[in-house]
Amino acid sequence: MKLKSSLAVLFLLLFSVSGYAQETASAAENVEKLKAQLLEVQGKEEDLRARVQQLDESLKPENIERSLAGIGSTRPEELRESRRRQLTIERDGLQAQLRTVETSRQRVEAALANAEIVAYQQSARPTQMMSASSPRRYQWLLLGGGSLAALALGGGALFYRRKKNRRAVV
Repeated sequence: MKLKSSLAVLFLLLFSVSGYAQETASAAENVEKLKAQLLEVQGKEEDLRARVQQLDESLKPENIERSLAGIGSTRPEELRESRRRQLTIERDGLQAQLRTVETSRQRVEAALANAEIVAYQQSARPTQMMSASSPRRYQWLLLGGGSLAALALGGGALFYRRKKNRRAVV
C-alpha cells in the first residue's frame, strides 16, 4: 500500500514539474499577447479621440454654417439645428465608446503588469535558470530523474517489505 502511495506522489510530482515548464512558457506568451492587445486598444482609442475632436470642430456655429452654405432652404435655422443635433448625437456616441475603450485599456494595462510580474517571478526561480538553454531538454531531464527516483523508491519499498517479511517469519 505504501508503494502505491509513494508511486502516486511521485507521478503527481513529475506532472506538476512538466506543467510548471509549460506554465513558464505560457506566462511569457501571455505577456506578448497582452502587449499586442494593448497596442490595438491604444490605436482604437487614438482613432476615437481624433474623430471626437473632428466633431467638436464641426459643431462650431461657423462650421455648421459653412457646411450648409450650398443648400438652399426657406428655413435655414431648422437645417442648422438639425445638423447640430446630428453631430452632437454622433459625438456623444463616440464619447461613450471612448470611455469604454479607456476602461478596456486600463484593464489590459493592469493585466499586462500582473502578467509581467508573474513572468518575472517564474523566470527568477532557481530551477528555471537551469532550463534557460532549452526547456525541452530540462523536461526530459526531469522525467529521466523522476523515473530513476521512482525505481529507487520502488526498490527501497520492495527491500523494506522483504526485510519486514523475513522478520515476521523468524
